[in-house]
Parts: sequence; C-alpha cells; structure tokens
Amino acid sequence: MRFSFQAALLFLSMLLIFSCSGKHRGAKGFLSQAERAYQEGNYSLAKLKIDSIKIVFPKSFDEINAGFTLMQEIRMAENRRNIVYCDSMLQEKYAELNKKLTLFDYIRDERYQEFGDYYPKSYPYPSSLNQNGIRSGVREKGTLFIESILSGNSIKHNKVKVSTKAGDFAETLPVTSDGLNYRFNTLDRSYEIVRYSGDSENGVASFVYSFQNQPIHIQFIGNRTMTAAMTNAAKKGIADSFELSALLLDIEQLKLEKEKSEALIKYLMSRKQ
Repeated sequence: MRFSFQAALLFLSMLLIFSCSGKHRGAKGFLSQAERAYQEGNYSLAKLKIDSIKIVFPKSFDEINAGFTLMQEIRMAENRRNIVYCDSMLQEKYAELNKKLTLFDYIRDERYQEFGDYYPKSYPYPSSLNQNGIRSGVREKGTLFIESILSGNSIKHNKVKVSTKAGDFAETLPVTSDGLNYRFNTLDRSYEIVRYSGDSENGVASFVYSFQNQPIHIQFIGNRTMTAAMTNAAKKGIADSFELSALLLDIEQLKLEKEKSEALIKYLMSRKQ
C-alpha cells in the first residue's frame, strides 16, 4: 500500500513537470514565430504572436519579457517604415504642388500675416469686386475659404446658396462675425463681402467642384434674396482652389505623421538607454 502511494505521487509529479515543460516549449514556439515574422517584416503577425504569449501562457515570464523587448523593436521598425513611406509620398505631393501653384497668385501682407493666401489666377482677386459672385482662396496650410461679394445693393446678406437647374444645391451657414462679414462704401458703390471657411463653408466649394460643368446660380440671402449666375471663371477658380486645398492638407497630414513617428522613435530609443 505504501509503495502504491509513492508511485502515484511520483506519477503526478512527473505529469506536472511534463505539463509545465510543454507549456514552456509552447511559449518559446510563439516567441520564435514572432521573431521570424518580425524579420520578414510582418509586424502585425509578430505583435499578434507576442500578445498570444501573455494570454495563452501567462506564467511564462521569461518569454513574456522577451516578447516585450521584441515589441519595442517592432514599434521602432514600424515607425521607421512609416517615415520612409511619408518621405516617398511627400516627394510625390511636392512635385504635384509645384505644378498646381502655377495656377495661383500668392499674397501675403508681412505686417499682419505669418502665412499667406493662394488666389486662383482664373478668377483674379483684384478684379473680383467688379461683379457679384463668389471668389475663393486657400490658406498656406491648406484651409479653403470662399467669399461672397455683392456690390451696388445693401441686403445685409450673411449666407449664400448655390444650385443647379436640376435642383441640386449647397448652402453656407450664416456668418455674422466681425471681420468675416463686412460692408464698405466707395464714392460710387456699396459692397458686402462675407467669408466662409471650415464649418460655415459647409461643402459649397465641393458642390461647385462636382457641378462645375453645369450652370450654377448663386443666391445671396439676407434681408431679401438676390440671384446671380456663377461665371465659368469663378467655377474654375473654386475648382482649382478645392484641389489645391486637398493637396496642401494631404501634405500637412503626411508631415504630421512623420513627426509623430520621429517622436516615438526618439522616445523608444531613450527607454533603451
């Protein structure tokens, strides 16, 4: 009877040892797979394998710690790859930008502006006061704006609506802020100019871009409503501005992504020291 008890105890001990050994080998297998995926550039699979070690083998502390170290290397590699991608895309975007900027005049008042504005040559900024309509521009960092210009009539308009004959339309939000909605008089004429950007622009430029080959009418909405036809030059100016804005915003986003990756690499390197 005594021999049977000892035999059973020995059997259970051996079973436990083999069981733990099997788990240990399994954790090492996951770690090896993660290392191989990392070397092959399959960072998503490598991170999945590392996470699996903690879930499936929560007591394999050596492998978990090794996985944490490998995870830092993976994050470094991911961000280095992201920087290479951003540099490649920025090179393409800047080449496209150089061509696009030939369609614009750059205006900046050094006394008041840190950054200037781009105005489309197809609808020249200086002459845009001569007719009722909408002109457009793009800030140096990519923000698009449109301005509604009404001369010779005082209706105190604060928004505009653009529409096609088929009934499609877009409408700005009302603008009442000083400096964005202003009026002035010359010796022979009164003027109302309202600037819309961001939320207040409300997709009007995108609408004009989409329907630039169709007749578009503008409604100036204030104490009463006045209507004018949008000229082809104005439509082209807005379409050019829309494309430039999208391009500049893409560039700014790529620059931001690159800066974030550079900052993270710097942080990870500091933790290794």
